Amino acid sequence: MISVHNLKKTFVTGSVETHALRSVSLDIADGEYVIITGRSGAGKSTLLYHMGLLDEPTSGTITIDGIRTDTMSEKERTRVRLVTFGYVFQDYALLPELSALENVIVPLLMEGRSFTESRALAEDALARVGLADKTCNLPSQLSGGQQQRVSIARAIGNNPSVLFADEPTANLDSQTADTVMSVFRTLHEAGQTIIMVTHELSRVPEADRIITLSDGNIDTDTQVRTHTSRR
Repeated sequence: MISVHNLKKTFVTGSVETHALRSVSLDIADGEYVIITGRSGAGKSTLLYHMGLLDEPTSGTITIDGIRTDTMSEKERTRVRLVTFGYVFQDYALLPELSALENVIVPLLMEGRSFTESRALAEDALARVGLADKTCNLPSQLSGGQQQRVSIARAIGNNPSVLFADEPTANLDSQTADTVMSVFRTLHEAGQTIIMVTHELSRVPEADRIITLSDGNIDTDTQVRTHTSRR
């Protein structure tokens, strides 16, 4: 479970303060599919990045499986990012000189796994997103949707507890976006916890919960479906 309490984030530029998050509190259960939405500048990605330990708040606390993140050492936080969490970004963030398989293998090797184990896990992850036949392709040889699916495979290669996705279909056409979202649907049906920032609510009717942010605050927090953990 992820628990956020009274989270605040303020950016200071000269004498100007921008309050990206204002006293946000929420709990996310294991196995939930949570959508975070709202207008541009509402604080959606900021909240996602803080829960994913990619940024630090101005104040407030984040607790992961009972452990407050502000008590963790940087080494411990890095370990959580590498082992417990998976990340999917709208710009794919693939290494252009590496093949699809190699892009998925790299973070597995960084965990300390053997090459043999890492390769097997990477091949399985690519098969799960429908790219078993594209393992040797470079990113430049893949469509946008295929590149995004490689990034999903990279994120799920080690079977993370939580998968964070920031506008994963923003750069895709409608048909390709639907294909990518079907991958998230399959992962959720298998019990994966997913926290996603998106404007495209019509593409995620299977979400358990929709949180709408406005000016750094939670405007609404709506339970769409009854959640049942499957992991």
